[in-house]
Amino acid sequence: MLTLVPNLWFDNDALEAAEFYTGLFPDSRIEAVRRAPADNPHNPGVPKGAVMVVEFTIRGQKFAAINGGPMFPQTEAFSLLIECETQEEVDYYWAALIAGGGSASQCGWCKDRFGLSWQVSPRRLEELVWSDDPGTAERAMTAMLGMTKIDIAALEAAARPERLSRS
Repeated sequence: MLTLVPNLWFDNDALEAAEFYTGLFPDSRIEAVRRAPADNPHNPGVPKGAVMVVEFTIRGQKFAAINGGPMFPQTEAFSLLIECETQEEVDYYWAALIAGGGSASQCGWCKDRFGLSWQVSPRRLEELVWSDDPGTAERAMTAMLGMTKIDIAALEAAARPERLSRS
């Protein structure tokens, strides 16, 4: 069986990041902490014995976090999507991810304090934006584009067709 393991690159805080992620999600754990067997001349921040790779699991998905140095910072080109059922879940993950130095973006995107990009998205957003009704889809998309954290009630209100007739 093929296993795909996302390998997340950090400057020098892979263990701290893995501890944060496994503490954030239920059914998550650190599997192994691998230490550098020798000094790394390409990254002086990883001398012999320092944390080099952290293997961890979040809700059944394996990940690796590597202390690789500053040459490849995180970018929005890679993000992790959290599909939420309720507004309470959206609020919880959003607040936790931007706390301590993270940042909010738009359309449900944010960055955590380690620079990793996340999409905190309710399943209801997908239902509305990809609705078979073009009007519902357009109204939902327009509403979503004006949001930072996704607000399910506001999204549903904006997607209703009767909203147009009240103008």
